[in-house]
Parts: sequence; structure tokens; C-alpha cells
Amino acid sequence: MAREHHYQVTVRWTGNRGTGTSSYTAYDRNSEMLADGKNTVALSADPAFRGDATRWNPEELLLASASACHKLWYLHLCADAGIVVETYEDAAEGTMVEGARGRFTNITLKPHITLRDPADADRARELHHQAHNACYVANSLNFPVNCEPTFA
Repeated sequence: MAREHHYQVTVRWTGNRGTGTSSYTAYDRNSEMLADGKNTVALSADPAFRGDATRWNPEELLLASASACHKLWYLHLCADAGIVVETYEDAAEGTMVEGARGRFTNITLKPHITLRDPADADRARELHHQAHNACYVANSLNFPVNCEPTFA
């Protein structure tokens, strides 16, 4: 039987300059993401949508979620297979297209991995397919999530 996991965050808009949303340019896109026992995350919109470039935007959070989920599954599968990963850094990229129904069209994960034993590279590369199939976030998206790993 499948177990359910429930999550809760609070997103609080902090961009009221005093006149609320009296016009499109009258307010900031800033907000905060809060959850019990965790650091507050400063949010905004992408600068293309009048947001603050120093804050995380929803598009970056989606990309980070896909990357982090894949990484966690990958490390789990490597540990189970006896493959020792010493470093893992993903330079993930995503493409979003604006339009009547703006949407992401793809994400490409580009993890760079250092293995204790370079001879494990072929097996380690294969585990990315299993990690992708297991990733809860990737399984929830309606566009391709590709993976192009490289090994040191």
C-alpha cells in the first residue's frame, strides 16, 4: 500500500508598497517562504516579470526541486550498489516558454560526479536512469527531464 506524505509551507507576500495591487506597477513581487523549524527563503518573480534578481523565483525553485530529487535518488542507488560517490554538483538548466499558457518545455540535469573508483563510471551512469524513474518530482512533471552526467 502506498504511503502518503503531506507537506506544508507558508508563502507570505511582502511586496505591498502601501497601495496594494492598485496597478501592475504599484507593488513588489517579493514574498517569503516559511516552514516550521526552517530558515525563511526570500522569494520574488523572475526579473523579466518585475521581480528581484537577488531572491529565488518559482522557476528556479522548480528546477532546484527536480535536481535535488534526482540527486537524492541517485546517491541512494549508488550507496545500494556499492558505488562510492565523493562529489556531486549539478548545473541544471530549464527552458520556459511564455505564451497564453506559459510552461516549462524541458529540464536538463548536468551532474558532474567524482567517484572513488573511476572503474565504476559505466555502472554509475546507468543508475541515472533508475534515479530518474524513481524521482517523485520528475514523475510529477508533464515535460521531459533529461540527464547528461559527466564523471571526473
